Amino acid sequence: MPQLAYVDGQYLPMAEAMVPVEDRGLQFADSIYEVAAIFDGRLLDWPEHLVRMRRNCAALFISLPQSDAVLSHIARRLIAMARVRDAIIYIQVTRGTARRDHVFAPGLRPRLIMTVRRFDFRQRIPQQAKGVGVTTVPDQRWGRVDIKSTGLLANVLAKQDARAAGSFEAWFTGPDGTVREGGSTNAYIVRGGTLITHPLSAHILPGIARQSLLSLARGAQIPVEERAFHLDEALGADEALLTSTTAPILPVVRIDGLAVGSGRPGPITARLVELVHAEIARQTGWRA
Repeated sequence: MPQLAYVDGQYLPMAEAMVPVEDRGLQFADSIYEVAAIFDGRLLDWPEHLVRMRRNCAALFISLPQSDAVLSHIARRLIAMARVRDAIIYIQVTRGTARRDHVFAPGLRPRLIMTVRRFDFRQRIPQQAKGVGVTTVPDQRWGRVDIKSTGLLANVLAKQDARAAGSFEAWFTGPDGTVREGGSTNAYIVRGGTLITHPLSAHILPGIARQSLLSLARGAQIPVEERAFHLDEALGADEALLTSTTAPILPVVRIDGLAVGSGRPGPITARLVELVHAEIARQTGWRA
């Protein structure tokens, strides 16, 4: 499988893909990104990713010139050229290249970058059966994490701490002790059969997998509450779970080394796993 990238109109081997040193995405993290899943060669939730990408560009006053049809053509051609079945596609839009200055000049040409890499989603199946652990960390990120920008240093350090602690993920907690989200995932608990997750705000990313899961849960008559929950409530929950593009749904069975509920994946999470797998199959034909 060739490792390929798309940069400014060119499809290139990954080793030959380059951006200028003064690209503002490199020097200021002045850019946004998207990550979408590819199952059996087909993009999952692609329209929703395009909507979020445009919303994030608008939030940073970046004018993305390509239409959705053009972006879709580029993505699907890159997938076909890379000859992948299960993979992730990474998309980055930078403000463009200019002499280094915090203030950006008008009229810069945004830079579009895409890469495709094979990803084994089947590795998640045993994790779904056993569950994973998370480690909580104080949220030290900037105040607009609802914008999917490439300024991710706080996430990097949090996830590094979690990995050192033997956990799969870090969960960010606010000054009031509420659980916000993970380093690259959204966070949930289950209490009394109700799925609970932090409401949309500047403190969390509006995850595409989150959006899909809440829709699936409501369609299956599983009660949903979008509200803040405290770490103490999470530790006393019946179940916990997380979602993301690269981990569509995983049970959380330990928080800071303490068991959640029985310490095993619970029945609501198991039902949600079934619903997520069915939705992936509906859109792409992929079977777990």
